Amino acid sequence: MNLTLKVWRQRNANDKGGFVTYKVNDVSTDMSFLEMFDVLNEKLINSGEEPIAFDHDCREGICGMCSMYINGRPHGPLKGTTTCQLHMRHFHDGETITVEPWRAKAFPVIKDLVVDRSSFDRIMRAGGYVSVNTGNAPDANSIPIPKHDAEEAFDAAACIGCGACVAACKNGSAMLFVSAKVAQLSLLPQGKPERETRAINMMDAMDEEGFGHCTNTNACEAECPKNISVANIARLNKEYLLATLKK
Repeated sequence: MNLTLKVWRQRNANDKGGFVTYKVNDVSTDMSFLEMFDVLNEKLINSGEEPIAFDHDCREGICGMCSMYINGRPHGPLKGTTTCQLHMRHFHDGETITVEPWRAKAFPVIKDLVVDRSSFDRIMRAGGYVSVNTGNAPDANSIPIPKHDAEEAFDAAACIGCGACVAACKNGSAMLFVSAKVAQLSLLPQGKPERETRAINMMDAMDEEGFGHCTNTNACEAECPKNISVANIARLNKEYLLATLKK
């Protein structure tokens, strides 16, 4: 398979940046998208050029670092799939593929396809925790939890914090990410002590970081590699309203 890549190159957040075109030949259909980039970078290094900077770690769809905007879609054309799990068999011989970093005010570009997502860390620090006693781990069945609540909390906890929801949103909103983190904690008994302060603090932190507002286009859910439901946003709005009224 022979491909043409139009890749965004940018030295830092202050650099204007722009697309650079590369030809990649003899690409195996069994390669992952990141493996294809490894081949391209090896070619660039051997020719004395600067390799393309991109984020990666686990390459198993777990860490959420493989944040690439591929042909106008976060993580590429497949639903419920991270970039590292996207394989080249889903593209066509001779195709031109455009690759960009996440585009959001709160995700400044570090270099090329790498963006700074530490704003998510600061939002989590504002309220994404629970108060628990230290010591031995409690027995798994010592705290009764309704099956429905446990399943919804587990589904919300599947969020890997990759930022695809922000990249997909026309407003650059982080509501799906924040709502998933609030939901996974507020649904369980261990998260009840901080339930009210959590919703307020994390929403305030999100606004301070410069994320946009949610206008319910559902693009975030459509592009989320872990299929996080926008129902969590409704739950977050309820949590925030109740917490504000009590405060």
